[in-house]
Amino acid sequence: MFPNTLTTHPHAKINLGLYITERRPDGYHNLETVFVPIPLCDELTIRVKSDGEDELQLEGITLEGDAKDNLVMRAVALLRQRGYGVPPVGLRLKKNIPSGAGLGGGSSDAAFTLRMLNRMLRLGIDEDGLMGMAATLGADCAFFIQDAPMFARGIGDLLEPIDLDLKGLWLTLVKPDDFVSTREAYGGVKPGQPKHPLMQSIRQPIRQWQTLIENDFERNIFPAHPDIERIKRQMLDAGALYAAMSGSGSSVFGIFTQETHIDTTCFQFTSPLDN
Repeated sequence: MFPNTLTTHPHAKINLGLYITERRPDGYHNLETVFVPIPLCDELTIRVKSDGEDELQLEGITLEGDAKDNLVMRAVALLRQRGYGVPPVGLRLKKNIPSGAGLGGGSSDAAFTLRMLNRMLRLGIDEDGLMGMAATLGADCAFFIQDAPMFARGIGDLLEPIDLDLKGLWLTLVKPDDFVSTREAYGGVKPGQPKHPLMQSIRQPIRQWQTLIENDFERNIFPAHPDIERIKRQMLDAGALYAAMSGSGSSVFGIFTQETHIDTTCFQFTSPLDN
Protein backbone atom coordinates (compact mmCIF):
# COMPACT_ATOMS: atom_id res chain seq x y z
CA MET A 1 0.00 0.00 0.00
CA PHE A 2 1.20 3.49 -0.84
CA PRO A 3 0.98 6.21 1.84
CA ASN A 4 -2.00 8.40 0.99
CA THR A 5 -0.63 11.64 2.46
CA LEU A 6 2.83 12.91 3.37
CA THR A 7 4.14 16.26 4.61
CA THR A 8 7.67 17.56 4.17
CA HIS A 9 9.50 20.85 4.66
CA PRO A 10 11.41 22.16 1.62
CA HIS A 11 14.31 24.28 2.86
CA ALA A 12 15.88 27.47 1.53
CA LYS A 13 19.53 27.96 0.60
CA ILE A 14 22.12 30.70 0.77
CA ASN A 15 25.10 31.27 -1.51
CA LEU A 16 28.58 31.49 -0.05
CA GLY A 17 30.24 33.42 -2.84
CA LEU A 18 28.84 33.78 -6.34
CA TYR A 19 31.02 34.38 -9.37
CA ILE A 20 29.76 34.74 -12.93
CA THR A 21 32.64 33.15 -14.84
CA GLU A 22 31.49 33.30 -18.48
CA ARG A 23 28.58 33.88 -20.81
CA ARG A 24 27.46 30.75 -22.62
CA PRO A 25 26.52 30.49 -26.31
CA ASP A 26 22.94 29.65 -25.25
CA GLY A 27 22.61 33.02 -23.49
CA TYR A 28 22.94 31.64 -19.97
CA HIS A 29 25.93 32.22 -17.72
CA ASN A 30 28.30 29.79 -16.07
CA LEU A 31 28.93 30.44 -12.40
CA GLU A 32 30.72 29.20 -9.33
CA THR A 33 29.10 29.23 -5.91
CA VAL A 34 28.65 27.22 -2.73
CA PHE A 35 25.05 26.31 -1.94
CA VAL A 36 24.28 25.83 1.75
CA PRO A 37 20.91 24.57 3.04
CA ILE A 38 19.37 26.67 5.80
CA PRO A 39 16.53 25.85 8.21
CA LEU A 40 14.02 28.33 6.77
CA CYS A 41 11.38 26.02 5.31
CA ASP A 42 8.10 25.90 3.46
CA GLU A 43 5.56 23.19 4.32
CA LEU A 44 4.42 20.86 1.55
CA THR A 45 1.69 18.23 1.91
CA ILE A 46 0.87 15.85 -0.93
CA ARG A 47 -2.29 13.75 -0.95
CA VAL A 48 -2.80 11.02 -3.53
CA LYS A 49 -6.35 11.12 -4.88
CA SER A 50 -8.41 8.30 -6.35
CA ASP A 51 -9.77 10.46 -9.17
CA GLY A 52 -10.35 14.02 -10.34
CA GLU A 53 -7.80 16.66 -11.24
CA ASP A 54 -4.66 17.91 -9.54
CA GLU A 55 -5.28 20.61 -6.96
CA LEU A 56 -2.94 23.17 -5.38
CA GLN A 57 -3.80 25.07 -2.21
CA LEU A 58 -1.45 27.96 -1.40
CA GLU A 59 -1.07 29.44 2.06
CA GLY A 60 1.34 31.76 3.82
CA ILE A 61 3.30 34.34 1.84
CA THR A 62 1.34 35.42 -1.22
CA LEU A 63 2.76 34.35 -4.58
CA GLU A 64 2.19 36.17 -7.86
CA GLY A 65 1.06 34.40 -11.00
CA ASP A 66 -1.22 31.49 -11.90
CA ALA A 67 -1.11 28.56 -9.46
CA LYS A 68 -1.07 26.20 -12.45
CA ASP A 69 2.38 27.53 -13.32
CA ASN A 70 3.77 26.90 -9.83
CA LEU A 71 6.90 24.76 -9.89
CA VAL A 72 5.29 22.04 -7.77
CA MET A 73 2.64 21.57 -10.45
CA ARG A 74 5.30 21.54 -13.14
CA ALA A 75 7.18 18.86 -11.17
CA VAL A 76 4.08 16.64 -11.15
CA ALA A 77 3.61 17.19 -14.88
CA LEU A 78 7.28 16.38 -15.55
CA LEU A 79 7.00 12.96 -13.92
CA ARG A 80 4.04 12.13 -16.14
CA GLN A 81 5.90 13.40 -19.22
CA ARG A 82 8.73 11.01 -18.36
CA GLY A 83 6.29 8.11 -18.33
CA TYR A 84 5.71 7.64 -14.62
CA GLY A 85 2.19 6.77 -13.55
CA VAL A 86 1.30 9.59 -11.20
CA PRO A 87 -2.38 9.64 -10.18
CA PRO A 88 -4.21 12.90 -9.43
CA VAL A 89 -2.75 14.67 -6.41
CA GLY A 90 -3.79 17.38 -4.01
CA LEU A 91 -0.99 19.65 -2.87
CA ARG A 92 -1.02 22.13 -0.01
CA LEU A 93 1.93 24.52 0.00
CA LYS A 94 2.45 26.90 2.89
CA LYS A 95 5.01 29.49 1.82
CA ASN A 96 7.39 30.73 4.51
CA ILE A 97 10.37 31.36 2.22
CA PRO A 98 10.13 34.81 0.59
CA SER A 99 10.15 34.82 -3.21
CA GLY A 100 12.49 37.00 -5.23
CA ALA A 101 15.01 36.71 -2.43
CA GLY A 102 17.81 34.56 -3.86
CA LEU A 103 16.84 31.75 -1.48
CA GLY A 104 15.64 29.14 -3.99
CA GLY A 105 12.24 28.60 -2.39
CA GLY A 106 10.40 27.68 -5.58
CA SER A 107 13.21 25.39 -6.71
CA SER A 108 13.18 23.65 -3.35
CA ASP A 109 9.42 23.13 -3.49
CA ALA A 110 9.77 21.53 -6.94
CA ALA A 111 12.64 19.26 -5.93
CA PHE A 112 10.85 18.10 -2.79
CA THR A 113 7.75 17.36 -4.85
CA LEU A 114 9.81 15.04 -7.03
CA ARG A 115 11.37 13.43 -3.96
CA MET A 116 8.04 12.96 -2.19
CA LEU A 117 6.18 11.46 -5.15
CA ASN A 118 9.10 9.15 -5.89
CA ARG A 119 8.88 7.90 -2.30
CA MET A 120 5.08 7.80 -2.00
CA LEU A 121 4.48 6.02 -5.30
CA ARG A 122 7.64 3.90 -5.21
CA LEU A 123 8.65 5.09 -8.65
CA GLY A 124 12.19 3.76 -8.23
CA ILE A 125 13.99 6.86 -9.52
CA ASP A 126 17.55 7.00 -8.18
CA GLU A 127 19.21 10.18 -6.93
CA ASP A 128 20.96 10.89 -10.25
CA GLY A 129 17.65 10.52 -12.06
CA LEU A 130 15.91 12.89 -9.67
CA MET A 131 18.72 15.43 -10.03
CA GLY A 132 18.55 15.23 -13.81
CA MET A 133 14.81 15.87 -13.83
CA ALA A 134 15.07 18.63 -11.23
CA ALA A 135 17.68 20.44 -13.33
CA THR A 136 15.15 20.80 -16.16
CA LEU A 137 12.84 22.73 -13.83
CA GLY A 138 15.42 25.29 -12.70
CA ALA A 139 19.17 25.82 -12.51
CA ASP A 140 19.40 25.29 -8.75
CA CYS A 141 16.65 22.67 -8.41
CA ALA A 142 19.11 19.76 -8.52
CA PHE A 143 20.84 21.02 -5.37
CA PHE A 144 17.68 20.49 -3.34
CA ILE A 145 17.60 16.78 -4.11
CA GLN A 146 20.54 16.55 -1.69
CA ASP A 147 20.54 18.12 1.76
CA ALA A 148 24.19 19.08 2.06
CA PRO A 149 26.54 21.96 1.14
CA MET A 150 27.60 21.77 -2.51
CA PHE A 151 30.11 23.51 -4.72
CA ALA A 152 28.19 24.37 -7.90
CA ARG A 153 29.41 25.11 -11.42
CA GLY A 154 27.79 25.38 -14.83
CA ILE A 155 24.43 27.12 -14.46
CA GLY A 156 24.27 25.78 -10.92
CA ASP A 157 23.54 22.21 -11.96
CA LEU A 158 27.04 20.69 -11.74
CA LEU A 159 27.40 19.81 -8.08
CA GLU A 160 30.26 18.58 -5.93
CA PRO A 161 29.90 17.85 -2.19
CA ILE A 162 32.16 19.88 0.06
CA ASP A 163 33.15 19.48 3.69
CA LEU A 164 31.76 22.56 5.43
CA ASP A 165 31.06 22.63 9.16
CA LEU A 166 29.01 25.58 10.44
CA LYS A 167 27.77 23.92 13.63
CA GLY A 168 27.65 26.24 16.61
CA LEU A 169 27.17 29.35 14.46
CA TRP A 170 24.02 31.43 13.93
CA LEU A 171 22.36 32.71 10.78
CA THR A 172 20.51 36.01 10.53
CA LEU A 173 18.66 36.59 7.26
CA VAL A 174 16.89 39.79 6.20
CA LYS A 175 14.70 40.19 3.10
CA PRO A 176 14.21 43.90 2.30
CA ASP A 177 11.27 45.16 0.29
CA ASP A 178 13.47 45.81 -2.76
CA PHE A 179 12.86 43.64 -5.82
CA VAL A 180 15.78 42.72 -8.06
CA SER A 181 14.85 41.16 -11.39
CA THR A 182 17.03 38.55 -13.05
CA ARG A 183 17.50 40.90 -16.00
CA GLU A 184 18.71 43.68 -13.72
CA ALA A 185 21.02 41.36 -11.78
CA TYR A 186 22.78 40.00 -14.83
CA GLY A 187 22.68 43.27 -16.80
CA GLY A 188 25.68 44.82 -15.09
CA VAL A 189 27.81 41.72 -14.56
CA LYS A 190 31.15 41.34 -16.35
CA PRO A 191 32.01 37.64 -16.39
CA GLY A 192 35.46 36.60 -15.26
CA GLN A 193 37.39 34.28 -12.99
CA PRO A 194 37.42 35.07 -9.25
CA LYS A 195 40.48 36.74 -7.82
CA HIS A 196 40.59 34.07 -5.11
CA PRO A 197 39.49 30.56 -6.19
CA LEU A 198 36.30 29.81 -4.29
CA MET A 199 37.17 26.23 -3.37
CA GLN A 200 40.38 27.45 -1.76
CA SER A 201 38.74 30.40 -0.03
CA ILE A 202 35.93 28.36 1.51
CA ARG A 203 38.50 26.18 3.27
CA GLN A 204 39.97 29.17 5.09
CA PRO A 205 38.80 30.21 8.59
CA ILE A 206 35.41 31.90 8.35
CA ARG A 207 36.81 35.16 9.73
CA GLN A 208 38.82 35.48 6.51
CA TRP A 209 35.89 34.97 4.15
CA GLN A 210 34.89 38.63 4.09
CA THR A 211 38.14 39.57 2.33
CA LEU A 212 38.27 36.46 0.13
CA ILE A 213 34.73 35.60 -0.97
CA GLU A 214 32.48 37.90 -3.02
CA ASN A 215 29.10 37.93 -4.74
CA ASP A 216 29.57 39.44 -8.21
CA PHE A 217 25.99 40.72 -8.26
CA GLU A 218 26.60 43.09 -5.36
CA ARG A 219 28.73 45.46 -7.48
CA ASN A 220 25.87 46.66 -9.67
CA ILE A 221 22.92 45.91 -7.37
CA PHE A 222 24.13 47.87 -4.34
CA PRO A 223 24.37 51.26 -6.11
CA ALA A 224 20.80 50.85 -7.42
CA HIS A 225 19.45 49.41 -4.14
CA PRO A 226 21.20 51.16 -1.23
CA ASP A 227 18.86 49.54 1.32
CA ILE A 228 20.30 46.13 0.47
CA GLU A 229 23.85 47.39 0.96
CA ARG A 230 22.80 49.07 4.21
CA ILE A 231 21.52 45.78 5.60
CA LYS A 232 24.81 44.09 4.78
CA ARG A 233 26.65 46.89 6.60
CA GLN A 234 24.33 46.45 9.59
CA MET A 235 25.23 42.75 9.68
CA LEU A 236 28.94 43.49 9.72
CA ASP A 237 28.56 46.28 12.29
CA ALA A 238 26.64 43.82 14.50
CA GLY A 239 29.61 41.45 14.46
CA ALA A 240 28.92 39.09 11.56
CA LEU A 241 31.86 36.84 10.75
CA TYR A 242 30.67 36.95 7.14
CA ALA A 243 27.81 38.80 5.45
CA ALA A 244 26.67 38.83 1.84
CA MET A 245 23.71 39.00 -0.48
CA SER A 246 22.32 35.56 -1.37
CA GLY A 247 22.12 34.75 -5.05
CA SER A 248 20.94 37.69 -7.12
CA GLY A 249 19.15 39.15 -4.09
CA SER A 250 17.48 40.75 -2.50
CA SER A 251 18.00 38.89 0.79
CA VAL A 252 21.15 39.45 2.85
CA PHE A 253 22.52 37.05 5.44
CA GLY A 254 25.08 37.21 8.19
CA ILE A 255 26.84 34.38 10.00
CA PHE A 256 27.39 35.09 13.71
CA THR A 257 28.85 33.39 16.75
CA GLN A 258 25.64 34.02 18.71
CA GLU A 259 21.97 34.81 18.16
CA THR A 260 21.77 38.27 16.61
CA HIS A 261 18.84 40.40 15.46
CA ILE A 262 19.10 43.38 13.12
CA ASP A 263 17.11 46.59 13.67
CA THR A 264 14.73 46.40 10.73
CA THR A 265 11.02 46.18 9.95
CA CYS A 266 11.70 43.86 7.01
CA PHE A 267 11.30 40.09 6.99
CA GLN A 268 13.90 38.61 9.34
CA PHE A 269 14.83 35.02 10.15
CA THR A 270 17.32 33.91 12.79
CA SER A 271 18.37 30.35 13.51
CA PRO A 272 21.28 28.16 14.57
CA LEU A 273 23.18 26.58 11.70
CA ASP A 274 23.36 22.83 12.03
CA ASN A 275 25.05 21.66 8.83
